[in-house]
Amino acid sequence: MSNFNSESLCEGYRKDCLRLFAEIDLDAALYNLSELKKLIKPKKTEIMCVIKANGYGHDDTTLCKVLSEAGVRYFAVSNIDEAVKLRKGGCEGEILILGYTHPAYVPKLLEYNIIQTVTGLSHAESLAAEVDPNADSMSPLRIHIKIDTGMGRLGIKLHDFDKALTEVIAISKLPGLKAEGIFTHLAAADSGVSDDIDFTAAQTECFFFLADECERAGVKFIHRHCFNSAGGLMHYDPRSTLARFGVAIYGLKPDVGMKMPVKLVPVMALRSHIVEIKKLFKGETVSYGRTFTAPSDMKIAVVSVGYADGYPRALSSYGNNPNGFMLIHGKPANILGRVCMDQTVVDVTDIDNAAVGSLVTLIGSDGDCKITADGLAVMADTIGYEIVCGIGLRVPRLIYKGGKLIKVIDYYS
Repeated sequence: MSNFNSESLCEGYRKDCLRLFAEIDLDAALYNLSELKKLIKPKKTEIMCVIKANGYGHDDTTLCKVLSEAGVRYFAVSNIDEAVKLRKGGCEGEILILGYTHPAYVPKLLEYNIIQTVTGLSHAESLAAEVDPNADSMSPLRIHIKIDTGMGRLGIKLHDFDKALTEVIAISKLPGLKAEGIFTHLAAADSGVSDDIDFTAAQTECFFFLADECERAGVKFIHRHCFNSAGGLMHYDPRSTLARFGVAIYGLKPDVGMKMPVKLVPVMALRSHIVEIKKLFKGETVSYGRTFTAPSDMKIAVVSVGYADGYPRALSSYGNNPNGFMLIHGKPANILGRVCMDQTVVDVTDIDNAAVGSLVTLIGSDGDCKITADGLAVMADTIGYEIVCGIGLRVPRLIYKGGKLIKVIDYYS
């Protein structure tokens, strides 16, 4: 990884030479954080920033550093590799692994002071068995217990309440483990449908009832939390000691149709360049499968981006109906034919000044036009999460703060 921290070098960095690059605006992330703080009661709830999947494609270590400086103390990731990467990158905050970790990694969890999610009694017992009581390590292993209140994925199911309560109490008493938290995950908090709203309320109440019963049985947790971004945005409850904000930090909506209680701004832009201009004559076809046929003579441009970079193949055109578009000199350029692994063809017939080297905006603003990751997701029939998380490691990240390029992250150097 190459990090160019010299301000003079960054100011002169030749991004016009790059085939494709993402711009990460740290000020936007900090603004989103400040907006999200308005939704919670700070003496009751703290924000846990979810920076799994390389910070949803925004670079996890960079986001962790700037959010830590802004006062965030809690972070969440998917797996142990992501957690260790953050620690090695300088993260001093609390790190919770949201997913399963094999017991063989217990020494590493202890070494890096990582909090592990426990998915049930058998998982907890297998983790506890790997904690050496005689070792001069940071034992016991810190854990949060996952409760399945209706998501149907990881965790102790609540369909048999007494059994679930007994299991949680048993986990909390295992030697070698320190049960610091209990949590659940909301399945439909991003929905405005009345049945989903009722389901979310039922999940929340069942979870806190279990947590209360644990406390009555003598099991006290430092943290009891249930909110993802949608939950924190639309269903905040001060009983949750943590709000796990993920996609909202990056300025995306949990659901594109959600009416947001605060204004969030996108953190990422994605840009490329035109690498070739040519004429396409009436009747000629474009790209694999010959899915686009020119209805008349056209001017087309080849842009250096493809599905191997995370640009969705679903944006391909079929027949003469384009599914997606890019922005060139402030104007939309329709995609022609199939998006390829590394390149995509667009129509620039009506963009007179389109030329080799022209900047192409795939996500972001250009003049009065804008394409958001959420908007791109609608065109590709997916969600904004998948768009930003899919931006590959061969795409350099240009990091901006205070309107200046402060760092270039090239994962291939």
